[in-house]
Amino acid sequence: MGDETHESPAAAAVFDALGGDYEKAFASSAAHRASLTWLLERLSPGSTVLDVGSGTGRPTAATLAGAGHKVLGVDVSPVMVEIASRQVPGAEFRCDDILRSPLPEGAYDAVCVYFSLLQMTRAEQEGLVRRLAAALRPGGLLVLATVPLDVEEFDGVFMGQPVRVTSFAAQDVIGMVREAGLTVEWEESTMFTPSHPEARPEPHLFLHCRNSGA
Repeated sequence: MGDETHESPAAAAVFDALGGDYEKAFASSAAHRASLTWLLERLSPGSTVLDVGSGTGRPTAATLAGAGHKVLGVDVSPVMVEIASRQVPGAEFRCDDILRSPLPEGAYDAVCVYFSLLQMTRAEQEGLVRRLAAALRPGGLLVLATVPLDVEEFDGVFMGQPVRVTSFAAQDVIGMVREAGLTVEWEESTMFTPSHPEARPEPHLFLHCRNSGA
């Protein structure tokens, strides 16, 4: 379920337990690297980027900070925040629940939301995407990745850890970002199997969006 973590108190225990194994399991995602390349090609030098569910800081924060951008990573897992702060000293990381974090309007040139919605309710996901869109400057970019499945509060196992997952079918994810005022400029769907003995193939959807506001 991506290289970033999921925002909820229950998720903190899951990703505290996974730690660096999470990063290793998703390190080979070519779609994630392509998504970051898309973003880098469109950011002005020294852009301000919010990384929602920043995980271990790799590859997202590390790639963006390494290119000279100002990155703030927010993650609910204190273990992940500690790892990210150590691995990516060029970025700032904060342990917080993004659902309760202040998001000033027009504060960011870009927002990354890589697989960080899946343990939120559908209402929370919709509300957060609207708030993140409002936090973008006019013309700002939002990259969102998720597992596009029509499931609600599904109890499963992820890399040996119990998780409760909620998501939308692909067309509904696209509808959600459009309703938030974002234009989808590029989308990519792929299947990915994490490098972990207990992992299974999972569909990934990457949406690359722009704030339509003038």
